[in-house]
Amino acid sequence: MANHKSSEKRIRQIEVRKEANKYYAKTTRNALKTLRGTTNKEEAVIMLPKLTSMLDKLAKKKIIHKKKASNLKSSLVKHVSGL
Repeated sequence: MANHKSSEKRIRQIEVRKEANKYYAKTTRNALKTLRGTTNKEEAVIMLPKLTSMLDKLAKKKIIHKKKASNLKSSLVKHVSGL
């Protein structure tokens, strides 16, 4: 257990950030599933820029790796163009 005030505060901060990061990551995963599940090209074209932005934000905050974000964006563009 933490023995210093600063380490106790750090633990509290980490918990808050972890919850926020979990929320944003889960929201993005749900959006990915929605986009991959859609068969309507018009809907997919509208959703793609929003999802790309979400992935870029997650990579910028280092919630996911930047190359993972790039790979996901690439596969999504391939999926949408193939509809």
